[in-house]
Amino acid sequence: MTAADQIRTELIRAARGLGAPEDVDPLMERPRESSHGDWATNLAMVLAKPLKSRPRDIAERLRDSMSLESAGVSKVDIAGPGFMNFWIDAGRIASGLRDIIAADESYGSSKAGAGRVVNVEFVSANPTGPLHVGHGRQAALGDAISTLLGVTGWKVTREYYYNDAGVQIDNLAASVEARLSEIRGKPAQIPEGGYHGEYIRELAERYNAGSDGLSVREFAVRELRKEQDLDLQAFGVRFDRYFLESSLYTDGMVEDTVRLLVASGKTYEHEGALWLRTTEFGDDKDRVMRKGDGTYTYFLPDIAYHVTKWKRGFRRAIDVQGADHHSTVTRVRAGLQALDMGVSEKYPEYVLHQMVTVMKHGEEVKISKRAGSYVTVRDLVNEVGRDAVRYFFLMRKSDSQLIFNVDLAASHSEENPVYYIQMAHARMCGIFRVGEIDRESVSGENVSFDVLSEPEEQELIKALLDFPALVESAAETLEPQRIATYLLETARLAHLWYHKHHVLEQAEDVTRARLVLARGAQIVLRNGLQILGITAPERM
Repeated sequence: MTAADQIRTELIRAARGLGAPEDVDPLMERPRESSHGDWATNLAMVLAKPLKSRPRDIAERLRDSMSLESAGVSKVDIAGPGFMNFWIDAGRIASGLRDIIAADESYGSSKAGAGRVVNVEFVSANPTGPLHVGHGRQAALGDAISTLLGVTGWKVTREYYYNDAGVQIDNLAASVEARLSEIRGKPAQIPEGGYHGEYIRELAERYNAGSDGLSVREFAVRELRKEQDLDLQAFGVRFDRYFLESSLYTDGMVEDTVRLLVASGKTYEHEGALWLRTTEFGDDKDRVMRKGDGTYTYFLPDIAYHVTKWKRGFRRAIDVQGADHHSTVTRVRAGLQALDMGVSEKYPEYVLHQMVTVMKHGEEVKISKRAGSYVTVRDLVNEVGRDAVRYFFLMRKSDSQLIFNVDLAASHSEENPVYYIQMAHARMCGIFRVGEIDRESVSGENVSFDVLSEPEEQELIKALLDFPALVESAAETLEPQRIATYLLETARLAHLWYHKHHVLEQAEDVTRARLVLARGAQIVLRNGLQILGITAPERM
């Protein structure tokens, strides 16, 4: 049990002794300033109303009735209106490094998900061209969210939904057919809404050379699916399942969904169209589900698709999509609620992300050599490397605009955050390499942790010990940028400690203890980078 856990347990015991409710739940936080202690709680202020006493009086009574020796508490102060600040003995804090080394690759993992299943769908791009940088941000987000859930005990299925049906695929086929006509000496115009990138001509040339008996439409979709798979491979993203939109029609799922929605009494016909009463579920107006010409609006197959997720046993589903899908959220949820399948009002969960602006030499980059109208993921990976692309896509909250600075991402300097973090990991590894010490042989046994008392050591150790709670919190909120921010700050602390305090050729007890700290920092930096899908090099 950590010192914070022990303090919390004692707070609960002491609070109940004062007459607090049985469900008392103290919040333990790190103070913003290290001069205010190692842990703080506002429990006394929370209890002021139920105990009908002044917070400072309650804080004093709590302090007087707590037994904190085993937690290593050296001092308790009461500050302001009733905050309780706790100072932990330096050796007691540092002894937590033993847990990091013992857990090694599993440090930061937990069983919070208890083996429950979750479906995470992301990228899900139309197979109409190479993946652009918006898809790349979504791929990084979805992959990191999936990993976060996996390391916190969830059984994750990564799913890609191929929109291989509808108007956009019709436009794709027509665009390839136009280029095919040109190749065969019959000038033709790409239709309005069609695709103009160089890849369309390449598809036409390949089709002309041999189509394996496929139609232009089938050939184009197949080849672009292969192309997108290569984009994802270059980005290091894998999926457990690919789901075809077209299967919803061939398997009758769309028609079944329409029939069930009509039977639910939540639809009506107006001006030849079939409408869904989405206003009953929070929408600002009802929505057309089937148009007068018999074709379906885009959200109906989305409803049918999520019905399949529910039927496949996914009681939790997370969709990572661009912010342009904001309107989809209410409509899909409304459709599922109308079907009365027992889904919650928040099923599925959505993580929506803003788009990406790529900057190079101070100017926005808009065009790919192959795609024509946008920058592709492969272009960016080829330019700055997979690790930099992943980190830059993940370093901001998903709902914030992202400016991708190519020059910064490509630089080998401390200004480049991913380079700075990887360098911190490499430096920790370098300590063992220079000392010709097998880092796997380093443990927390027979180590005098009291010697790790320097301020830089204590701040780094506290950051390392906070990693598991941070991972669990980031998984709960589906916010991998918390890991990116944490790694940058922890790398800063590791660099500061590395520069100010030598590890090797010190007094034996100091060297032994600092080797444990270096090993702990190396483990945490590596594990954090792995969550983001970024490598942890041992040399830079």
